[in-house]
Amino acid sequence: MTPVQKIQQLSQKIEYYNSKYYQDSISEISDFDFDQLLAELKELEDKHPEYRLPDSPTQRVGGTITKNFNTVYHRFPMLSLDNTYNEQELRNFDDRVRRGLDGEAYEYICELKFDGISLSFTYENGVLVRGVTRGDGTRGDEITNNIKTIRSLPLRVKSDTLPAIFEIRGEGFMPLSSFQKLNAEMESLGENLYANPRNAASGSFKLQDSGETARRGLDCYIYSFLSEKEVFASHEESLLALKGWGFNISPGWRKVQTIDEVIAFIHEWEDKRGTLPLATDGIVVKINSFEQQRELGFTAKSPRWAIAFKYKAENKPAILRSVNYQVGRTGAVTPVANLSDITERDMTYNKVRGVHLSGTQVKRATLHNANELERLDIRVGDTVFVEKSGEIIPKITGVDVSQRALFPTEPIVFPVTCPECGSALQRNEGEVAFFCPNDSHCPPQLKGRIEHFIHRKAMNIESLGEGKIELLFDLGMVMTPADLYDLTYEKLLGLEKNILNEETGKIKKISFREKTVENILNGIALSKTVPFKNVLFALGIRFVGATVAEKLAAYFKSIDAIRSATYEQLIAVPEIGGRIAQSIESYFSVPENQQLIERLRVAGVQMESDEKPVEIESNVLEGKTFVISGVFENFERDDLKDKIEVNGGKVLSGVSGKLNYLLAGANMGPAKLEKARKLGVTIISEAEFLEMIQV
Repeated sequence: MTPVQKIQQLSQKIEYYNSKYYQDSISEISDFDFDQLLAELKELEDKHPEYRLPDSPTQRVGGTITKNFNTVYHRFPMLSLDNTYNEQELRNFDDRVRRGLDGEAYEYICELKFDGISLSFTYENGVLVRGVTRGDGTRGDEITNNIKTIRSLPLRVKSDTLPAIFEIRGEGFMPLSSFQKLNAEMESLGENLYANPRNAASGSFKLQDSGETARRGLDCYIYSFLSEKEVFASHEESLLALKGWGFNISPGWRKVQTIDEVIAFIHEWEDKRGTLPLATDGIVVKINSFEQQRELGFTAKSPRWAIAFKYKAENKPAILRSVNYQVGRTGAVTPVANLSDITERDMTYNKVRGVHLSGTQVKRATLHNANELERLDIRVGDTVFVEKSGEIIPKITGVDVSQRALFPTEPIVFPVTCPECGSALQRNEGEVAFFCPNDSHCPPQLKGRIEHFIHRKAMNIESLGEGKIELLFDLGMVMTPADLYDLTYEKLLGLEKNILNEETGKIKKISFREKTVENILNGIALSKTVPFKNVLFALGIRFVGATVAEKLAAYFKSIDAIRSATYEQLIAVPEIGGRIAQSIESYFSVPENQQLIERLRVAGVQMESDEKPVEIESNVLEGKTFVISGVFENFERDDLKDKIEVNGGKVLSGVSGKLNYLLAGANMGPAKLEKARKLGVTIISEAEFLEMIQV
C-alpha cells in the first residue's frame, strides 16, 4: 500500500471511530488503540506532508501556535437574544408573535440554553475552513486552529444537497468533567481557578497554543444552519439534517404548538438539566418556520421570533450536620460543611440524601477557611442557605439565625491539631489558612506531593494519575517522589485495587497490566529529561510555583546553588520576597528533603539548568517593573517577558501599587485593567513598549 493510500485509509478509519463515539455513543475500540491509529497517521503525514488531507483527523490534536487572531466580519450578524426570567414575559412574547403573524398558525422549537460561547463555522465544498467567535455580533476573532480540536465537529461534510458555502452556528462549551479536571490542575499548581465553565471555555478557545486547547476537552452543540441559498423550510428540518450529517445537536429539543407547552418544557428541564454533562442556564424558544421568522424580522439587536428564558440560581435551606477538615498538598487545612435537607434533620448523616439543588444531591460545601467560618457566624445544627455558584460549585450564602431558637446549635471550633497526623497547626502572619507543618510525615501531604511531582507542568509523567498514585501509596511502594525511580516491571505487574469515590459512592478498579506498566516506566524514564526549572517546581516547595521556579532556575542555575544561597541572596532574585526565601531555607533545612534531592540526583533527574546565559541587549528598562496581560501581535507572552528582562526590566505576576507598567494586549483580563486604573499604574500598549526599548 502506498503512503497516500495508507493516509487515506487511516483517516477514514479514525473518522469512522470518531463518528461512532460522538454521534452514536459507541466505543468500538479502546482509547489507547484510537490514539495509536492517530499517532501512526501523524507519523506518516510528517514523512509525507504533501499527502496530508485538509480535513485530516490529526488537526484535532492541535499543536499550532497562533500569535494573533485575525478579525473576521460575519456574513450573517450574530445577534443576541432578549432574556426573561418570568412566565408572564413569555406570554407577552407569544402575544407579540401572534399579532406579528396576523393570527396565522405557528409552532415553537424549544432548545436548552447552554452556558458557553457562541461560535460560527464556515464550510466550503463540505470542508471546514474557518471558525470565528461571536465577538460584538458583527465581527469576531478567527480561531480556526482551536475549533478544529473539537472532536465532535465534522471537518468534512458529505452531502449532495449542501450549497458550496454554508455556515453553522453553535455553542462552544467545556464539559463539567473537563472543568473540574482543569480547576483541580490549576489548584495543584497554585494558580487562580476559573469561576465557572463558561469562563474556562472562553479562555480555552482563545489560547495561542491549539495543542493546549485540544488537551482541555472542549465540545460544541450546533443549533443553526445558514446559507445564501434557502435549503430548509423550518428549524426542525435543519436540526434533523444537521444531525444526519454528523453534527452534535443538543439533546432534548422539542417542537411544541402553544406557549403553555413551552412553559411545561421549561418546568420539565428545570431539574432535569442538572443531569447533563455541561452547564445550562435556560431555554431558548424559537419560531419553527423560517418564512415566519423572516416575516417577524429583527429589532436593532435581537430577533423578534426568539427569546431566552433564564433560570434563577436555586437557593435552598439545609442543615449543617458537621464540619470536616481536609488537608491539602501544602498542608493547608480547609473546613468542609456536611449538609442535609431540612426534612432530614433527625436522620443520621450516612443515610441522608442531601439537598436537591440544580439537579444534583448536595451533601458537602467548602467553607474555605477559619475567617469564613467567623464571617458567616455559622454553627453546627444551623439552618443555612445553599446555592450553586455558576450552577456548579455548592456554597453556603448565609445562616437563618431565627431557627436557633427552635433547634440546638453548637459553636464551631477550628482544630488546633492536624486531623490527619496530630501535629500542632500553624498560621503565618498575613495568611488566612491554618496549615500542618509536618510536611514530611502527614499522609495527605505526602500523597499530594507525589501527585504534584508527576504533573504535566512538573515532571510530566502522563502515564500515572491520582488513582494509580493512591494504589502505590496505600501499598507503601511510593511514599516519596524518589520512590518512583525504584519501580520495576516485576514490582508493578498485576497490582490492582478497588478505590471508592466518597462523593459518588462508585467503585473504580485500578489494575496494572502489561501495557499499563510499560507506559508508566517509559513515562518515568522520560521524566529524567525534563528541564531543571520543572524539577524545582515538582519538588513542591511552599510558595514556589511554576513562575517562581523558573526565575530561581534561571538565576542560580543549579539545585546546589539554591540550597546554599543565603536569605539575602534569595531575595535579590526578581520577585522573590521574604516569605518565599524563608520557605526555601526551611525546605532545604529538613533532612528528609535533602535525602529526596540526593536520591533524585542519583536517579538521573536534571539538577542543573542547561539554558544559555541571557545576552543583555540594554539597560533601558532597569528599575522598571511590568505585568503582561492579553494577546500581542509581535510576541508570544514568554517572548515578551524575555524581551523585558534582556533590557533590564522585571516581570511581575500581579498588579500592585509598586508596579510601574501594565503592558496591555488584546482581550486582556478586565480585573487587572480595573485594578491598575484604581492604583494609578501606567497602562501601555505593545507599540508604546516597543518605543521604550528602542535604543
